[in-house]
Amino acid sequence: MVQCEQFTTPVDAVVSRMRALGAALPAGDGIAVFNRVYLAVTEAVDRRIDSGRLGDARAAITLDVRFAERYLAAVETVADERRPPACWRPLFQFRRHPGVRPLQFALAGINAHIGHDLALAVVDTCRTLGCEPADVEDEFDRVGDLLVSLEERIREELMPGPDLLQVADPLTHLLGSWSLERARDATWTAARALWALRGMPDVAGEFTERLDAAVGLAGRMLLTPLPHPRF
Repeated sequence: MVQCEQFTTPVDAVVSRMRALGAALPAGDGIAVFNRVYLAVTEAVDRRIDSGRLGDARAAITLDVRFAERYLAAVETVADERRPPACWRPLFQFRRHPGVRPLQFALAGINAHIGHDLALAVVDTCRTLGCEPADVEDEFDRVGDLLVSLEERIREELMPGPDLLQVADPLTHLLGSWSLERARDATWTAARALWALRGMPDVAGEFTERLDAAVGLAGRMLLTPLPHPRF
């Protein structure tokens, strides 16, 4: 397993930033919707670290923090009136749209975070620890498991009950058009590709831009405004 000489920014500092963000946003804001579920999972990570239940705590903390910091950096970029990465733009553009449902906001956030941010966070972690992607694959898998729990939490809290979610509801189609498992597999492939391209910065930069744009397109589709069903 990977060893490093020092911890990066503590997870509890990331948790504090997410709590402050949540307190500052209206509950119905699309960023607030995603932030609530992501905060709950990050708090669970923090508790697991404190209890010593992670195999390689330093590598796990490095990846978790690098991962969360990319989301928080996107939020800060918008707050400074600058353009965020393309993967996050749809969520910021539609965050207050009355035709977008909370479940869509949450899934668009996780799409941006896993599809783009996680691949770059793996590369950031390898550079920080001086290792190869294969050395942090266990930590990547743990993050993936946490994302599965995040998606489950999203669906439990935000999905309409089975009596409300009808086959004819356009939301049913959207839910079936995106797969966390496929996104997770693609992210690992992208991370390995970016690491292999690290000696060719121009090619790596173009690859990153195309990845960002593709994830942004998927996010825009997830945020298609929908009519509210009538029953």
